[in-house]
Amino acid sequence: MDIKRLFRTKSIASILHEIEKHPDVIDSHGNAEGLKRDLRVRDLTALGVAALVGAGIFSTIGSACYDGGPAVSVLFIGIAVACGFSALCYAEFASRIPVAGSAYTYSYAVFGELIAWIIGWDLLLEYAIGNITVAIAWSGNFTNFLHGFGINLPKYLTTSFLEAKNNIPELWAAAPKVFGIPFILNIPAFIINLFITILVYIGIKESKNFANAMVLFKVIVILIIIAIGAFYITPANWVPFAPNGISGVLKGVSAVFFAYIGFDAISTTAEECKNPQRDLPRGMLYSLLISTILYVGVTLVLTGMVHYTHLKTEAFLATAFQQLGLNWIGGLVAFSALVATASVMLVFQIGQPRIWMSMSRDGLLPKKFAEVHPKFKTPAFATVLTGLIVGIPSLFLDASLVTDMCSIGTLFAFILVCGGVIALQQRDKYTPNQEVTTTAKFKITYINGEYIVPVLSLLFFTLFFKDASRVEATFPLNKGFSAWKHQIPFWVFLLTTVYVSYQSFIKKWSLIPILGFLSCAYLLSTLGFANWIRFLVWMAIGLVIYFSYSVKNSKLNNA
Repeated sequence: MDIKRLFRTKSIASILHEIEKHPDVIDSHGNAEGLKRDLRVRDLTALGVAALVGAGIFSTIGSACYDGGPAVSVLFIGIAVACGFSALCYAEFASRIPVAGSAYTYSYAVFGELIAWIIGWDLLLEYAIGNITVAIAWSGNFTNFLHGFGINLPKYLTTSFLEAKNNIPELWAAAPKVFGIPFILNIPAFIINLFITILVYIGIKESKNFANAMVLFKVIVILIIIAIGAFYITPANWVPFAPNGISGVLKGVSAVFFAYIGFDAISTTAEECKNPQRDLPRGMLYSLLISTILYVGVTLVLTGMVHYTHLKTEAFLATAFQQLGLNWIGGLVAFSALVATASVMLVFQIGQPRIWMSMSRDGLLPKKFAEVHPKFKTPAFATVLTGLIVGIPSLFLDASLVTDMCSIGTLFAFILVCGGVIALQQRDKYTPNQEVTTTAKFKITYINGEYIVPVLSLLFFTLFFKDASRVEATFPLNKGFSAWKHQIPFWVFLLTTVYVSYQSFIKKWSLIPILGFLSCAYLLSTLGFANWIRFLVWMAIGLVIYFSYSVKNSKLNNA
């Protein structure tokens, strides 16, 4: 096989030409049964907030605060800045290439077909795992909400099979048996997924209206929490600000980053936007800013109301207010958690079928995946398949097994998008008269990283290795494979940083996409070795499909 064939790119001009043929109803085949344009900047911002402000604010902040104390508020800002660099890169690509494929299509235009397939396959993992996790979280919130009214559903109908097997031996033993196997299924997780799938199937307008209503409600509730909680702040609870030092704060990196997963998903709605080149960048950046303000506000109020050591509970928000005698807020928080997690599922469920659709249009998946419903103007088959891929595993899987895999998928996509912007900027530099320089209505301001990147890299490693224990932990030379295997991701990050710093100095790369690239690369290096193994297995499955089907059926073969 010709290796060059694997890295064939689709020109931005050809991608845009497919859109220009039918500006009102987009379909790369030129059919009239394309997606319906119905989204404006306020809708995109709402979808972004719907995706971001969900499981994080109602599920993960508590454990992060327990480990890092009030300083977790600074961590939220730091992660927001890191995500902000990536968001700017997404915004530029969305403006240059306003189509439904998101990072998949962006990579196709810059890195070629094989990399596009890898990132497309990766995005399917991100959205599916993300929604499985959120569906399980919604089920837990639903069960707790009913419990507040004295309604207790059987635990074997509200617990996933693997969670009971691994963590709840008494339930595993007591559950009804079917052919000798315990009948334990997370039914609420499946039902909420079914409801969201039907909503996404019947139309983007209906999904938009539902998302807008949910976002308005949960933002109002969060503002109420912040406003009321502010009157009960005891400044002494903020001292010490970082009780467990930097290491304690960094324990919450995975949980805090998980709270920011989702803003990229709205780029998959490009073909349903009235003015995608203008509105998509605004929607992504506005949603990230709003969500960060809400996260920081809740974190500071929460750690000011009660001591951080009291926050390692599943229902930490409700518990915090109940300790102050404000039980009614606990009920409001419980219902808001249901709304918030449902809104996250909605956005992810919108995103995944459109990735399937884009890959099918290019011939990398069967034509069935690109079918658009003649009445509802949605990718019908892909939406149903997505519902099944999320719904069935949510009955069985333990959320703790899949959360970090979602983070890996997201960060991997962020890295490629940031790298893609660097590549496009280099292309623009040497071919200034090409169409790529004129199509974008949003472009990242160029800041020369020639000296800044090497200096920042040197400063980071100086501070990081200042502590001798970190040197020993990073290079456990005398402790065998079981110890040093966990450091492999960080070693890759070290080498990558050196390479990027060198290239920045030589080629004067733009600072912002580089910072996005390196920030995400560092976050990737903090995730567990076991999760990397699972991720690589998923990638291996994807490559088998690509080389057995996709490379043969690619439309570039007939171009």
